[in-house]
Amino acid sequence: MPAKATPKKNLSAIKKAKQADKKNLLNKAVRSNMKTIERKIVSVIASGNKEEAGKALKEVAKVLQKAASKGVIHKNNAARKISQLTRKVNALSKAEAA
Repeated sequence: MPAKATPKKNLSAIKKAKQADKKNLLNKAVRSNMKTIERKIVSVIASGNKEEAGKALKEVAKVLQKAASKGVIHKNNAARKISQLTRKVNALSKAEAA
């Protein structure tokens, strides 16, 4: 983790540093929530429950899209993750049908 920069003297620089710290804390919370929810759906998929996986997928998609809209992650990153998880859930339902 990089060391903190030297204290700013310019008022606008001080304000910008405070805003960056606040934004960093908020983004950290969103990223943490994202990772927790992704782990949850992976465990649901591993358990093999199709209905639970479908519900969890909707929840994950909502969280990822919200993070992308806030700029915490890139929109293509969110789309890629949603796509990968959707394929896993669909494969689960196909395996269950066969």
